[in-house]
Amino acid sequence: MPEVSRFYGIVIRLHFDDHPPPHFHAEYGDNEALIAIGTLAVISGHLPGRALGLVVEWASQHQDELLQLWSTAQNKEPLHKIAPLG
Repeated sequence: MPEVSRFYGIVIRLHFDDHPPPHFHAEYGDNEALIAIGTLAVISGHLPGRALGLVVEWASQHQDELLQLWSTAQNKEPLHKIAPLG
């Protein structure tokens, strides 16, 4: 599962050929959540409140780019990195 960004101890990953809806995986310590790209809602899993807030802030800044990467991953093409929250 390729890593597409990392910031403040949070790792963002996308799976190749993953199930709909378009989403990404956010990992923080032992916690992981699947976040819908279109709504930025948690599909499953859990992140601590502060980490989730940072993830949603980052994703809102990169929503279009995340959707493009989702399509790229569905085609099993190489993914590029997205700038971290900073």
